[in-house]
Amino acid sequence: MRKILTAQKEAKTKIKMEDTLVKEKETEENGHVIAGGKFLSFFLGKEEYAIEILKVQEIIGLMPITPVPKMPAYIRGVLNLRGKIVPVMNLRSRFELPLVEDTDETCVIVVQEEDYLMGVLVDKVSEVADIKDDQIEEVPSFGVKGKSEYLAGIGKIKESVKMIVDIHKVLFDVPEEVLEANEPAA
Repeated sequence: MRKILTAQKEAKTKIKMEDTLVKEKETEENGHVIAGGKFLSFFLGKEEYAIEILKVQEIIGLMPITPVPKMPAYIRGVLNLRGKIVPVMNLRSRFELPLVEDTDETCVIVVQEEDYLMGVLVDKVSEVADIKDDQIEEVPSFGVKGKSEYLAGIGKIKESVKMIVDIHKVLFDVPEEVLEANEPAA
């Protein structure tokens, strides 16, 4: 009886893995690299962006950020978040947008991807939006490499457009020393 139950369990696991692979293949073929769900939207200038809410650890107001020597220009520095050192990336700089002065609305979105925490500096946070699968379009080819490489899709809600950020690519397409400065989250 145990052997039958074990075999059934293994078969279910195998089916789940095959379903996942099929969904990933469909995703690649359809150009959708991200599924619908809840997203935290934020602004960089007048443009609205979004990241998956499940990757957001917390949102904090701007606090002292300590610069770190020999980091890429888009790494603003590190902050001490309740005893944990968290690198902070200036998303404007990362996206090669013009830099602006910080305001009262400037904040840091602390995201967790895999075992790493990273603060992402944005102009202001907007809302939590529910974006369905059929509202997410593939990122169009603009004919210029690099300008859209950090986008996973474009969300269409009513008359607005939210550019969905591929937070994995934004965080991990960095020099090794950036990741080494960030100990894995506990």
